[in-house]
Amino acid sequence: MGSGMAGRLVAGGFPVTVFNRNPEKTVALAAAGATVAGSPREAAAAADVIISMVADDAAARSLWLGETGALAGARPGTVGIECSTITPGWVRELAAAARARGCDLLDAPVTGSRTHAAAGELTFLVGGEAATLERVRPVLAVMSKAIIHLGPSGSGAMIKLINNFVCGAQVAALAEALTMIERSGLDRARALEVLTGGAPGSPLVKMVAGRMTAPDYTPNFHLQLMAKDLRYAIAEGRGLGVTLATGTAALGQFENGIAAGLGASDIAAVIEPMRNQR
Repeated sequence: MGSGMAGRLVAGGFPVTVFNRNPEKTVALAAAGATVAGSPREAAAAADVIISMVADDAAARSLWLGETGALAGARPGTVGIECSTITPGWVRELAAAARARGCDLLDAPVTGSRTHAAAGELTFLVGGEAATLERVRPVLAVMSKAIIHLGPSGSGAMIKLINNFVCGAQVAALAEALTMIERSGLDRARALEVLTGGAPGSPLVKMVAGRMTAPDYTPNFHLQLMAKDLRYAIAEGRGLGVTLATGTAALGQFENGIAAGLGASDIAAVIEPMRNQR
């Protein structure tokens, strides 16, 4: 996702400096015109805007904080944009750390896939000050089809977790339904036409159904990351007095996928342990 986003910024004419913990992932961006930095601090040193896209709270913390972190190199007035799917609590902690450096922070996780990132068709879900968003809107615009301001700091992170909780529940339910179809003797193609053409047929269900039936588990959204998002969402729900029972059930199915060695596969692979269970 981050590579596609950075590629859009380079193509849009922005001067871009990139850092990745795996230097091999910066080769194509360097060839396209980006500068490669040796640390987050180095990448941030001359930046007006710092954008992070990593896997989880721990990865984001290591990128932003510490002696080699981005905030250590950020100049006062810089805007940080955290696009990772992380917890609202960490967002608020990071926003406070940014303010201490004289910087502003937006939490702006995205909806969309790697393909959408490369095409500049992401949707940004933004939390933070509206005035700060307006300062960086041109930067987000070249990467997106929509920019939605949800409210104060942490709002983007919260709605992203709610969004992914619903997606995870849908994918787990689809996997169970498709397993029933396959074992029942129904014509699978016709049965799926009923599901995907009717009320359950969300864009996600249609897309993942195709991958499950192919089967094609080339990672578009890693199964292990969906499990992480469900864990975060369940914890946030608990803090609000909401028990995400369907989220907990879905998490169990994704954890089965991880136990089966499918964590690095696409979320559609969650069906495989069900297919193999008798």
